[in-house]
Amino acid sequence: MQSLRKTFAFVFFVVVITLCAVVVACSTAPKTPSERRALSTSTSSFLTRAREADPSLSRFFDNCVGYAAIPEIGKGGVILGGAYGKGQLFDRQGRLTGYCDVSQGSIGAQIGGQSFGEVVFFETESAMADFKGGKFALAAQASAVALASGAGAAAKYDNGVAIFIVNPKGLMLEASVGGQQFGYQALADAENIGD
Repeated sequence: MQSLRKTFAFVFFVVVITLCAVVVACSTAPKTPSERRALSTSTSSFLTRAREADPSLSRFFDNCVGYAAIPEIGKGGVILGGAYGKGQLFDRQGRLTGYCDVSQGSIGAQIGGQSFGEVVFFETESAMADFKGGKFALAAQASAVALASGAGAAAKYDNGVAIFIVNPKGLMLEASVGGQQFGYQALADAENIGD
C-alpha cells in the first residue's frame, strides 16, 4: 500500500511538472498586434482598479524601479493545481518595457478555482534584472498582500519585491504565490512576432 501511494504521488508530480513545462513553453508576449492591444487595455484598466482600491499603493508606484502587472491569473486545482497569466512590465516612469507571464504548479490540499490580478513591485535594479533575466521565482513560502484600502501603507518589500493581489474572486483553499515562475520578453523582441 505504501508503494502504491508513492507511485501515485510520483505520477501526480510528473503530471504537474509536465503541465508547468507546457505553460512555460507558451509565448510570453501576445502573438499579434491586436492581442498586444487587448492586453494593454486590460492591464491599464487593472492598474486603475488597483490604484482606486488602495490610494496608499502610490508609494510603491512612486518609489519602485519598475513593476510587473498581470491583470488576470487563472488558478485552479483539486489536489493538483496550476495557474497562468500574462502581463506587462513597466519601468519606474510607467513606460512599457516588455511582456511577462506567470505560471505556478502545486500539489496539496486545495480545491476550487479563482481569478485574480497581481502587481509585483521591484525595489532594486538587481531584483528587476533577475526578473528580466529569467532568474526570478518566488520561494515556496512567499505571500502577497490582498489589496484593500490602506493595505499598501503597511506593506513592505521582501527580498527586493512587494506583491499585491487585486480583486480576488472565487473559492480557493490555497492562495499563496509561492512557487510562481515568471517569464519576460523585451518589447523590441515581442514586436517582431505575429502579423
